[in-house]
Amino acid sequence: MIRRLSLSSLAAVGLLMVLGLMFLVFQMDDTSPIVESVPTFSGDGFWQVYFSKPNSTKSGTFRGGPDAELVEAMDAAQFSIDMAMYRLDLWSVRDGLIRAHRRGVQVQVVTDDAHKDGLEIQSLREAGIVVIDDGRPGIMHHKFIIIDRNEVWTGSMNMTVNGAYRNDNHLLRVQSKEVADSYTNEFDEMFLEDRFGALSLADTPYPMLELDGVSVEIYFSPDDGVLSRIIEHMRNAEKSVEILAYALTTDTIGEMLIDLDQRGVDVRGVVETSQAQATGSETPRLRQAGLDIRLDGNPEDMHHKVIIVDEGIVIVGSYNFTRSAEEMNDENVLILHDPALAAQFLIEFERIYEAATPYD
Repeated sequence: MIRRLSLSSLAAVGLLMVLGLMFLVFQMDDTSPIVESVPTFSGDGFWQVYFSKPNSTKSGTFRGGPDAELVEAMDAAQFSIDMAMYRLDLWSVRDGLIRAHRRGVQVQVVTDDAHKDGLEIQSLREAGIVVIDDGRPGIMHHKFIIIDRNEVWTGSMNMTVNGAYRNDNHLLRVQSKEVADSYTNEFDEMFLEDRFGALSLADTPYPMLELDGVSVEIYFSPDDGVLSRIIEHMRNAEKSVEILAYALTTDTIGEMLIDLDQRGVDVRGVVETSQAQATGSETPRLRQAGLDIRLDGNPEDMHHKVIIVDEGIVIVGSYNFTRSAEEMNDENVLILHDPALAAQFLIEFERIYEAATPYD
């Protein structure tokens, strides 16, 4: 015999369902499943690049950004994770580091003294992870993670909510023992030898190497003369130079952009709006010279530090185009001679360029 539920019974069932859903919601914590994946672009097998999506309808969930891919790699770490990060406030990365530490992975962290007391950094210390800071006026501006001394994650993105979900940023993964060795050497200088800024040594093990037919250059400032390498590649441009600059105050780069434009090279750029009128900004001079330099359309920050030369060379890293980055801060730069990678950064450039406005 089929029994019919009364209205009160139906209401009770409905209440139980609602309570069950609420229980599931409250069980979801900061490590809940991601809701939106970030496109992965693979080149010749040794690199992948991830871009933040601040205009995405899901960006407000703070899930599924570039940090999700990084945390997945951290969760697979077997031996070590070394992180040099200017600022950390992403719970996903914090939790990934703590999980790795608890399963016996050696986790070591270097940060800037301005952010050494952040809640996430304190959580790492409370979990037993050793964190040191630079303790000096200059900035420890690195943004890199080395996993198992076999791969490096670097780029413009701080491990922050803004960095991953509100600002325009990139995160580049390079799987190479030689690249990891070079970054580990830089990390050890800071973590083991307390060498920051002017005390850094020009001793990168593999400043130039070839991976799967792609030439890769690795530089650290202030010890490796990064600016001279950037200028050299720009000077050799024949067709085009695109630049995405959070800050652009280096006279030499401004002069080179003007010279390239006068030589007939197609020069285009987007500068972070809040920095365009900063003291020493090259943006007014470039605009006065007639260059196509725009102000970004992101209400937050356009945080990239990227130069693309002739659609084949990509200059990326933590290095803002400023005197401080060249002479005082601890920074890292990768230069990859790879049209496939350049094509992905050009897609990102065009997206930002189309949303930007001309400079008045």
